Amino acid sequence: MLLLTRTVRFCVGEAPEEAATPRSNTFAAWPSMRGLGRYYEIDVACAGEADPRTGYFLNIRAIDEAVRRAALPLIAQAVRHRPGDEPWTLMAPLLAAVNERLGGSIRRLTWRLTPFYSVSMETKPMPRCLVRQHFEFAASHRLHCPDLTAEENRRLFGKCNSERGHGHNYRVEVAVEMDPREPRGFNLPALEAIVGRTLIERFDHKYLNEDCTEFAGVNPSVENIARVSYDLLRGELADAGLDLRHVTVWETEKTSCTYPVP
Repeated sequence: MLLLTRTVRFCVGEAPEEAATPRSNTFAAWPSMRGLGRYYEIDVACAGEADPRTGYFLNIRAIDEAVRRAALPLIAQAVRHRPGDEPWTLMAPLLAAVNERLGGSIRRLTWRLTPFYSVSMETKPMPRCLVRQHFEFAASHRLHCPDLTAEENRRLFGKCNSERGHGHNYRVEVAVEMDPREPRGFNLPALEAIVGRTLIERFDHKYLNEDCTEFAGVNPSVENIARVSYDLLRGELADAGLDLRHVTVWETEKTSCTYPVP
């Protein structure tokens, strides 16, 4: 069994899609942008077995066609006639429409509304949605274990053990699970406000080792920052009726940690 994922990019504007430019640049998006429109991406993850002769499980052109024929009209109609709708209210019909065209092979559909904000739904279990949003904060830290000798700390942590510390521009992704049938008035600004006051304001422009009590006696590695962030947010989001699935923290573009394991 394998999982094949395809990203389909398209734009939605005031003009009907029939008036869109010719299909000459599907890498960037098709339908392409006309005037002031909206750019979206949909990731379709399908599961199955590859044909032993062709090596194909599913022709990617079939995925492209399914999204543009089944999902795009639903999104375009909502954008033009119900622009105040929350995206998770569309996920169940989007997933069902595309999945029908692909023979029920979809495992997960993800709608990327911005480079940092997405909504996902899996075919099993339904109808839960996973809403993801990204944040950032700048902070400094020192990696140091007081029960080790100075030489052992230098050998283990290298430059990260500098007595003056060092800084990072941390990026954080918060993933919350919700039932789109019972949104309880939830919206993205509400999530951003909770994360902002609970996490970002607490850590931003701080020396984590000394300014944040959460790291008293805790080495502020990216692993521990992810775990502490999850623990801080879980209760606050639960009070808002949201289930925190996991938190991912990027220390650099090459290094990140997710807690707990998705």
